Amino acid sequence: MAESVATLPELNGKAALVLQALRDHGARLVTAESCTGGLIAATLTALAGSSDAVEGGLVTYSNAMKRTVLEVSERTLASHGAVSESVAVEMAMGALNCAEDASISVAVTGIAGPGGGTEAKPVGTVCLCVMHGTKTPMRETAHFSGDRDAVRLATVNRAFDLILDTLG
Repeated sequence: MAESVATLPELNGKAALVLQALRDHGARLVTAESCTGGLIAATLTALAGSSDAVEGGLVTYSNAMKRTVLEVSERTLASHGAVSESVAVEMAMGALNCAEDASISVAVTGIAGPGGGTEAKPVGTVCLCVMHGTKTPMRETAHFSGDRDAVRLATVNRAFDLILDTLG
């Protein structure tokens, strides 16, 4: 899925919608971010009053951090790679386990570039997962185009869409 590059003002507007949806559902969000380096949490918390809907965020860039902080299994990392829906699901679950007051999590792991891509997983490949209570996790693999900044912004935009869809 290729998307146009979201701008920061557009993301701020969508972040306000996400925060309101979280409030409307009495939900608190925790993030587990790799390729975005905390940009999802930063975009949400840039808005005043976000503390009533955002529990926190975890930046787990390395596999070691994914294992030790989020309890992503070594087996999953070895068999699927860090950029996989399986890892995104375990990251989302681990984030919920870290934040006792959160009821929804979003996790992202991917290849923002400019290097690091392969034929099987080119630059712009991002795996996302949103987990909400006992509902089936929403997970997907997206393919974004553009430079590193464009991939990261598109990832935040898609994460917000998935959160809104989950709460919808």
